[in-house]
This record gives sequence, structure tokens and C-alpha cells, in this order.
Amino acid sequence: MTTEPENLVMELLRAVRADVAEMRSEQREQRVRLAAIERHLAHLERDGAEFRAEIGGRFDRIHDRIERRLDLSDQPA
Repeated sequence: MTTEPENLVMELLRAVRADVAEMRSEQREQRVRLAAIERHLAHLERDGAEFRAEIGGRFDRIHDRIERRLDLSDQPA
């Protein structure tokens, strides 16, 4: 009679181990995916900063040109 409960406990422990191993594997995969998302976000932030700098520079040049054409600035044409 004692072998049946021992087998049941062992069977349950094996199931728990399998579940824990699966969770670890999934967690590892999630870490990899999160790292990829973080890298992509960093690239997007860098690209956004470069874009804003480029647009800002263009805006300044256009603004200066308009001021010169309308004789609104003190700079020589």
C-alpha cells in the first residue's frame, strides 16, 4: 500500500518539475524578445533625434532665407 502514494507523489513532483522547466524556457524566450524590443526602441529614439535635428536645421535655414528676402534681418544678403 505504501508504494502507491509514493508513486503518486513522485508523479506529481515530476509534473511540477516539467512545468517549472517549461516556465524557465518561456521566461528565457521572453528575455530575448524584450532585449530585441529594447534595441528597436533605442534605434527609434536615435532616428527620431536625428530627424528632429535635421528638420530643425532645415527650418532655421528656411527661416533665415525668408528674413533676408523680406529684409527683416540685420545680416547681409
